[in-house]
Amino acid sequence: MKKKTQTFKERVFAVVRKIPKGKTLTYKQVAARAGSPKAYRAVGSILSTNYDPKIPCHRVLRSDGGLGGYNRGLKAKVAKLRSEGYTI
Repeated sequence: MKKKTQTFKERVFAVVRKIPKGKTLTYKQVAARAGSPKAYRAVGSILSTNYDPKIPCHRVLRSDGGLGGYNRGLKAKVAKLRSEGYTI
């Protein structure tokens, strides 16, 4: 029986699920951990489609320290990060 390989999207979501409260990763770090280090823009596109609260995409930031995007709005991203103890 052939083992099903995960898609890049599934690997991205698996990486982001493991980011603990109060911690963040960059889009580039997520891409590298998902096996495609140069696909950081794709990570942003993938996360913009996430509406599953079990996947904490608000914990993914830009490499330059910027917040990046968030499909529920930047105010919500900032509020979630602050509520988890992350200093902005």
